Amino acid sequence: MIEERFDEGRFDFGEAVRVTRNVRNDGTYPGMEVGELLVRRGSVGNVVEKGTFLQDQVIFTVHFLDQGRMVGCRLEELLPAEAYWNPSRFEFRDKVLCSIDLGVQGNVIVSKGSEGEILKILRELSPIQYHVRFPGKTLQVPETALEPADPANFKEPED
Repeated sequence: MIEERFDEGRFDFGEAVRVTRNVRNDGTYPGMEVGELLVRRGSVGNVVEKGTFLQDQVIFTVHFLDQGRMVGCRLEELLPAEAYWNPSRFEFRDKVLCSIDLGVQGNVIVSKGSEGEILKILRELSPIQYHVRFPGKTLQVPETALEPADPANFKEPED
């Protein structure tokens, strides 16, 4: 994104961008099942077109050469390719378990083994942290304090 045009919040044709979350088929990509992975988070592609969806959402068509796919991405799903990228173990909507008791001012408010859902990834922090929704509360939790809720079906991110 060109800084002088920050008010537009758009990428130019040919600009290299990185997708920040897995892109799955929502039923609009032909020849693949709904929910099937199209592009893995962290992949870099080039903008080939920009348009709108429902007259209020800017959508960028991005060509991911390594995957051989062109997919539509919303602005909030994209970063400039050269921007800092810190890969995360979990992503939005992943179900997780606390691997330790979580407390505030010495009081345990989420017990070890409690299940939560990832609401937001805070990549700019080190270690990576997440906003996690637990029953009745949302907490900011470091990645090291979380485990997958369904380890048998969890796929670790690729390096």
